Amino acid sequence: MVDLTLTDEQRMLVETCRTFVEKELYPIEAEVERTDAVSPEIRAFVHRRAIELGLHAANIPAEFGGGGLGGVDYALMEKEMGRASLALNDMVHRPHNILCACVGQQKAEYLDEAVAGRKRECIAMTEPDAGSDVRSMKTSARRDGDDWIISGTKHFISWAGISDFILLFAATGEEHVGGHKKKRITCFLCDTSAPGVTVSKGYDCVSHRGHMNNIISLDDVRIPNWKVLGEEGRGFELLNE
Repeated sequence: MVDLTLTDEQRMLVETCRTFVEKELYPIEAEVERTDAVSPEIRAFVHRRAIELGLHAANIPAEFGGGGLGGVDYALMEKEMGRASLALNDMVHRPHNILCACVGQQKAEYLDEAVAGRKRECIAMTEPDAGSDVRSMKTSARRDGDDWIISGTKHFISWAGISDFILLFAATGEEHVGGHKKKRITCFLCDTSAPGVTVSKGYDCVSHRGHMNNIISLDDVRIPNWKVLGEEGRGFELLNE
């Protein structure tokens, strides 16, 4: 038989998350529902409290400076955080684990800053004509010396409007896999402030009031090769890992 009894640490985690949601998030849900937005003041408050309580970056392994929660622990946390609206839940922010693939300067400029709560990232895969079918994306990157030039459009990108950088997936050529021609997908670390990057308002949704989605337009965005996350052409595998 499987023992489903929680450890003392797990019970403490559940209680911390539940108290945070009920005492600090529930009281501000009405404003988010009324305005259909998370104000900068609410965003800053939730983010600060999440850091103080150790909830921010709780999913990131301890060796990278995060909370190091295991799978069961993290599921318990997510279950409690799900009591709040998606908009407020996202303000707690758990950086994408894919950032753990950062090396060298990438680690200092992106992973460490995200784990510390000084920078926020968004992940950009979904496209108007490809949906979330990564291998069908049209956003492409071509090599130009020590740089990559990227053009394309991403949409339904959560919180791009308040993000400092993008985990940007683009096609960098083609390869033959099992007798079929498929696009090589590469992940780039792209600052939202980079020339050629335009972040605009996304679509109104029938639910999840206050939750922001954006459209990202990329017009010959120049990204240095050192900002390739993982290996060129291995972005799809990196994402799955």
